[in-house]
Amino acid sequence: MRMSKRMENLQPYLFVEINKKIAERKARGEEVISFAIGDPDLPTPEHVIDKLCQAAQEPANHRYPETAGLPELRQAIADWYHKRFGVSLDPGSEVLPLIGSKEGIGHIALCIIGDGDITLVPDPAYPVYSISTMLAGGQTYHLPLTAGNNFLPDLDAIPQEIVNKAKLMWLNYPNNPTSAVANIDFFNRVVQFARRHSIAVCHDCPYSEVSFDGYRPVSFLQADGTREVGIEFHSLSKSYNMAGWRIGMAVGNADMIDALMRVKSNLDSGVPQAIQYAAIEALNGPQNCIAEHNAIYQRRRDLIIEMLSDMGLEVQPPKASLYVWAKVPEGYTSVEFANDLLEQVGVVVIPGTGYGKYGEGYVRLSLTIPDAALVNGLSRLAGWHDTKRPFKPKK
Repeated sequence: MRMSKRMENLQPYLFVEINKKIAERKARGEEVISFAIGDPDLPTPEHVIDKLCQAAQEPANHRYPETAGLPELRQAIADWYHKRFGVSLDPGSEVLPLIGSKEGIGHIALCIIGDGDITLVPDPAYPVYSISTMLAGGQTYHLPLTAGNNFLPDLDAIPQEIVNKAKLMWLNYPNNPTSAVANIDFFNRVVQFARRHSIAVCHDCPYSEVSFDGYRPVSFLQADGTREVGIEFHSLSKSYNMAGWRIGMAVGNADMIDALMRVKSNLDSGVPQAIQYAAIEALNGPQNCIAEHNAIYQRRRDLIIEMLSDMGLEVQPPKASLYVWAKVPEGYTSVEFANDLLEQVGVVVIPGTGYGKYGEGYVRLSLTIPDAALVNGLSRLAGWHDTKRPFKPKK
């Protein structure tokens, strides 16, 4: 049997390998505390589950759904965007429900990228941006995100020959993995850049509702002229702890939305309707759950940062997202430090290089860890620090 050539470059997704390592240690009877995956541990709000259960009893929801989604869901998404960001959307042409935003992120490259086309992708970044480009036959040009540029891409530093071949740019704020945020001025510059060079923009915005200290993230669609050049991906996974239900959306430029709908109509059968009704309830129902969840995440953030600081790691408290992005101790690479924590104290963190070469020197910790495990994990990190016997990197 011979696989396609693209499979030669397709490695297992980052978290597949991490989960494999965790499973191996657990099989040996070792307890592992994981700060790795941003999978909300808090439950989906009860009123949303009630609606899901009710809708699941309706025979009409046992049949194939439409790719475009229920009109009521598209309207609820449009209404939510207007209430949250002051953005007016046409629910018929500028809104598309997704089977989780990851699905849409994977499919959009098929709409825009062809053989040899270039996608501008931040580095470090969510791996799916580059993987979807590769699967579509394109090439990735990495835009370095560094502390020196506040983890924002330097648009002026992109070589002209790359700009001329680029067809798509990815952005993601609040950012995974760095937790950086962007403002409207930056998004306005992106729109102007995209207009000048006829580049489509995709902004991945699943963390807009996870924020701290009174900060309120903005939407790319709030910038001037964004719907002429791009779309925004969003998700109910983090906002309402609905990661397991797989429900998200793409909103913005009508032509891009139409292209994505056509690809999806040929490759999937849409979001199950009972889940769509649950999403409508989440978007239209009480929103106090968001503040309640953020208070929990902020408390966890503060405890993690305090411990990392005590360990001598340089870290800035994030304004938003589910992650803490911390510099590793001097003398370590990201992988060496992550491996040492796993070997010495059974704590899993993600090495920054898992998100690209410019992630070197950092590790990412998630706030989605139950409180009991958090206390245990922090105690273990304190133990690593107190032993004064960290792994000595090889020369």
